Amino acid sequence: MMRHASHGLAATLMGVPLAVLAQSAADYPMKPVRVIVPTATGAATDLQARLLAQKLSASLKRSFVIENRTGAGYTAGYDIVSKAAPDGYTLMASSVAITFVPALRPDLPLDPSRDFAPVSLVAKAPFLLLSHPALPAKSVRELLALAKARPGLLNMGVANGATTHLVSAMFSSMAGVKVTLIAYRGSGPVMIDTISGQMHLLFANVLAALPYVRANRLRALGVSTVERSAVLPDLPAIAASGVPGFDVSTWHGWLAPAGTSPAIIQKLSTELAAAVKAPDVAGKLAEDGGEPVGGGADQLQKLIALEVPRWRKVVKESGMRVE
Repeated sequence: MMRHASHGLAATLMGVPLAVLAQSAADYPMKPVRVIVPTATGAATDLQARLLAQKLSASLKRSFVIENRTGAGYTAGYDIVSKAAPDGYTLMASSVAITFVPALRPDLPLDPSRDFAPVSLVAKAPFLLLSHPALPAKSVRELLALAKARPGLLNMGVANGATTHLVSAMFSSMAGVKVTLIAYRGSGPVMIDTISGQMHLLFANVLAALPYVRANRLRALGVSTVERSAVLPDLPAIAASGVPGFDVSTWHGWLAPAGTSPAIIQKLSTELAAAVKAPDVAGKLAEDGGEPVGGGADQLQKLIALEVPRWRKVVKESGMRVE
């Protein structure tokens, strides 16, 4: 079971003078900070976390050490952070996945709003709706017409239980079309099979898809956010192409254990905002199709509160199951 330290911490702080708390935040960090990344090395969340950890290590004069903790569908990393002391020395670099894992794993005692303290929404990026170039649909509107004329005959590859799985289910529902979702064990095989023509469609993040789009091995039909992508400015939004209201992105946010001092949260949030907007980091994000945000704890808290019920609805309506 997860340990929830927020109530106990609040009681403890009742007797601590504010000056002492302020001083502890001013001195923070006084030792290395570990940053749990619940994905494998080289994944988008991991790469962004490493960029930001380097910046924080330089600005705060203490090491921010990345620890990749994979397993159990992200939950190994979540469990470590939720149980850690709320002292600012164990943090988590997470993605949108933290908002849908509870819907996919109802047996798991995980509540993102209860078990973690948001620190910063640092970056976000859209997904691309992609097809094999031989598919006779060169736009989202043409795809919708084709899917309605041939219900269930178009296949869309998805990585089982990944963000794109839920995005694909949401697209099919909101577009009012029947597309057959084919689950794979990872996103790499989905990409390979779509390039080879074994799959008709897939959603993928810009970083993974862009080289294949530029090489004309995949066709980009639309972008998942209402705003167009800076790296593909001529590509229309799906929402403006026959699926109104469709607006979804992947994001990178940092969290701490519930009960972490608001002063420490604020200090980290300020430092992360400066780090993500530094020219070298912002430039790298832009190359990969991402957008630096540098939003505070409140912005991430509101986003989590919005996305948890949205993904719960998608999972329920689609009957999605994760192996």
